[in-house]
Amino acid sequence: MHSKYIVLLATILAAFGLTRCSRSSPKNAEDANEMFLHHVLYTKVRSLDPLSIRDVYSATIIFQICEPLYQYHFLKRPYVIIPLLAEDLPVISDDRCTYTIKVKKGVRFQDDACFKNSKGRELKAGDFVYQLKRIANVKNVSENWSLFDNRIVGLNEFREYTKTCKTQADVDYSRPVEGLQTPDDYTLIIKLVKPWPQIVGVALADQASMPVAKEAVDYYGKDIIAHPVGTGPFKLSAWDRASYIELVRNPNFRGETYPTEGEPGDKEAGYLDDAGKTIPFADKVTWTIIEEYQPAWLLFLQGKLDVSVVPKDNYSEVFSGVGQLTDGMKQRNIRLETFDDPSTFWVGFNMEDPVLGKNKPLRQAINLAIDRVKFIELFFNGLHKVAYGFIPPLMPSYDPNIVNMGFARYDPNKGRELLKQAEQIQGGRIPELKIAVPGTDTFSRQMGQFLKMQLNDIGLDIEVQYMDWPTYQEKMNTSSTQMFTSGVTASIPDAIDFLEMFYSKNKSPGSNKFNFSNPEYDRLYEQASVMLDSPERTELYRKMELIVLNDCTAAFLNHRVAYVLLHDWYKNYKPNVFSYGVSKYRRIDLKERAEYPELLKKLKD
Repeated sequence: MHSKYIVLLATILAAFGLTRCSRSSPKNAEDANEMFLHHVLYTKVRSLDPLSIRDVYSATIIFQICEPLYQYHFLKRPYVIIPLLAEDLPVISDDRCTYTIKVKKGVRFQDDACFKNSKGRELKAGDFVYQLKRIANVKNVSENWSLFDNRIVGLNEFREYTKTCKTQADVDYSRPVEGLQTPDDYTLIIKLVKPWPQIVGVALADQASMPVAKEAVDYYGKDIIAHPVGTGPFKLSAWDRASYIELVRNPNFRGETYPTEGEPGDKEAGYLDDAGKTIPFADKVTWTIIEEYQPAWLLFLQGKLDVSVVPKDNYSEVFSGVGQLTDGMKQRNIRLETFDDPSTFWVGFNMEDPVLGKNKPLRQAINLAIDRVKFIELFFNGLHKVAYGFIPPLMPSYDPNIVNMGFARYDPNKGRELLKQAEQIQGGRIPELKIAVPGTDTFSRQMGQFLKMQLNDIGLDIEVQYMDWPTYQEKMNTSSTQMFTSGVTASIPDAIDFLEMFYSKNKSPGSNKFNFSNPEYDRLYEQASVMLDSPERTELYRKMELIVLNDCTAAFLNHRVAYVLLHDWYKNYKPNVFSYGVSKYRRIDLKERAEYPELLKKLKD
């Protein structure tokens, strides 16, 4: 992926503008014959323009509104890429540098005031070209540029051209790019500078390449971040930045059907009960923005949210043993889904920082000061896995011997020794270090205090800076942090997702938020990035991981194991760690949901 989604340390993936689209509130009284999905977001969303979305929160929303060319099959495992807006998989040239893609006919954008008579027009191949040029336009400062940098023939030249334009309005999007051709309205030809084996999963199934109508960008201007106009099953109805996001069914949606096949066991698990039925099932999808876990947890118990993570202070209320629900949860007809998530979380170092970047013993000391086992016990009830490196155990290229490498061990005495070496390099006492934490809620503050105490213990002075998500993103994109807590979850079953985060050409505002630069790493990355899956490529992946560990670019902390609670009325919840556009598959048993208040009353009595 282009290290696809940056996420807050505390957020569980499956729980799921500058102006506000609406100041109204979601209606309280629901039509008994309409189907509503009720979700929660634990932070505010900054933008709903695919141009720069790289965080899990915005992605969770935009994938319901807009669509890429491809998606991962909802049910099949191992994961399989299938067409979405494309007619079929690409036709690939012998040199693996030219991809010919047929775009589905009859797909229409959602009705919107930006179009003539407010009627959405038909999707064309040129809409994909326009979106990629928007990303290349230097004036847009797109976080997605590092994904396409030096990938498509002529796109970098287009980027250079935009630097010569005085204003945004001066950029000519009709200017040809050799590597992006549309011989007709339904054919897209992409010519690559060199082979890019992961292009379909990394880029063409990613929100970055979601088609955006030029009419919408021209009509809304900078406010396009609050007015997404896509081809997906849902459209934005209301967005109050501090309170909620509400989507409604898109009447223009071309119509899809629920999958008719999956993997062994899906039929018995009920995942094929809706096989062949028209989707989406829901009439409306809402995300209530609640930045504290406890209020969200109470809403879930009251039946006002369909899905919930388990707050760390409520584990004893939920679990009677590892993976076993208490009788109280079972009596509420609440069920549990658990799965390994291909994610890694860390305390990262800005390698361009004058204190941290030039002082390897200091970075090593910080690594040794953090008790990862205690961290996981305190904040995740011991359910997550220690991260000894950055490639998650789910990846085929994961090296089981990584546990014996690097500095992901707790050794405060050794840390104090290294701190003395660090002070010699510094020429005196290490100045106060600052850690940026994305979140101002109780969990974030507890986590920040834990890290502060651990580093204080070896003799470091620490200031924890708590920020809301948009502020944190801005700081990260402008290299304005010294240390930072963050993490990513993969978008494809290939570790290239994680490896690209340390490639020097992807420095901020790209995916390399560490601003790490190592010539040997870059050489190996460029070699591996054009290779098909093979034992030789796996070996290169592992060599690159060791370079990052030896340079102590971060203190890697944990790989997430997701424990998700669902009310039994919430149907078709099969964990899909590489897809976000899944609301169209969800269905509510309206009768069971309607009976929940009576069930609560009986339990209380």
